[in-house]
Amino acid sequence: MGRLRELDFLRGIAIILVLFRHEYLFTWTVNMGWIGVDLFFVLSGFLVSGLLFKEYLKFGTTQPVRFLIRRGFKIYPIYYLSYIFYLLLIVFDHKLDIRCVIADLLFLQNYYRGWGYAYAASWSLAVEEHFYFGFAIFLWLGLKYRAIKLEKSSDTSSGISRFEVFMLLTMVTCLLLRLYSNVVSPEKFSLNFTRTHLRIDSLLAGVFISYFYYFKTNRLTTLFNAHRKVFYAIAILGLIWAPFINPQFSFFVKTFGFLFLYTSFGILLIHFLLTANINEQLNRIFTSSIVNIVSKIGYSSYSIYIIHSIVNKITEKVVRTNNLPVSATLIFLFTSVVSITIGMYMTYNIESHFLKIRDKYFPSRVA
Repeated sequence: MGRLRELDFLRGIAIILVLFRHEYLFTWTVNMGWIGVDLFFVLSGFLVSGLLFKEYLKFGTTQPVRFLIRRGFKIYPIYYLSYIFYLLLIVFDHKLDIRCVIADLLFLQNYYRGWGYAYAASWSLAVEEHFYFGFAIFLWLGLKYRAIKLEKSSDTSSGISRFEVFMLLTMVTCLLLRLYSNVVSPEKFSLNFTRTHLRIDSLLAGVFISYFYYFKTNRLTTLFNAHRKVFYAIAILGLIWAPFINPQFSFFVKTFGFLFLYTSFGILLIHFLLTANINEQLNRIFTSSIVNIVSKIGYSSYSIYIIHSIVNKITEKVVRTNNLPVSATLIFLFTSVVSITIGMYMTYNIESHFLKIRDKYFPSRVA
């Protein structure tokens, strides 16, 4: 699967939601903005597992080391280069905590302190890193020792596979662990919100969809087409509460809320994947120009995600220091435009440079 405009559009929506969360515009935009991360999780689970599934379909094997190296070229350069600027902001304000910095650099911040230290939102990068390593190794070992089998099937009524059972059991376990953690230690909000074993089911939802998309397409299509209206209703109900609840104080959000979100985003993703004229639909709803702009933003979403907090902090410091009479709306628009502009520059000039090196020395096994 090459780049799909419609999936870049979803990425664009996700990063716009994150911008809503981290710079005040309205109360409801701040309340619901955080769900952009969960949309990223579902998309990442689908796309990243899809790389491994396509490799297996072509060669009958996967190479986890090559896969992880290629992911590293995508993730690490932008993160570590930007981290220098986050450290500078901390040094200007107070004394550096080296242990927290090490946790950030090793992607352990979501277990060490919950939020990232220099960059609070980096906790989600830690979750994704743990997923990349865990899923790549699990898939390789499972296939090598025949604990799981991946076989394409056109049968719409085939039984449940070991892989499906494992995914479902892991996701249920994740929900049970969330319930336990929030009941026993409700005061540990950041840890209950960020630890990988409490959040990875959102990524596994994307994996589950990817598995059906590549190996049981007919079954997925038949099921979805037969119950479209029901699925759409579930998706709406799973999202409609987000603008009205502050996740920081909600037991519901930190337990079943995550489940509802990845279910809704999973249904949305399936709709995008199985609707042949999805781009035409998007053009009719939003206009072609807007869809193109959001998709381009989505293409650069990783760099925008990394850099936007620096832009926010510097802007807020300048406004506060100079006591500038600037409205929240103007600040939001300014920081968003600057973050998107810098993020796009980073994607097309810095990230692309490292990806060229990656493709030269560690070329993809699949097109």
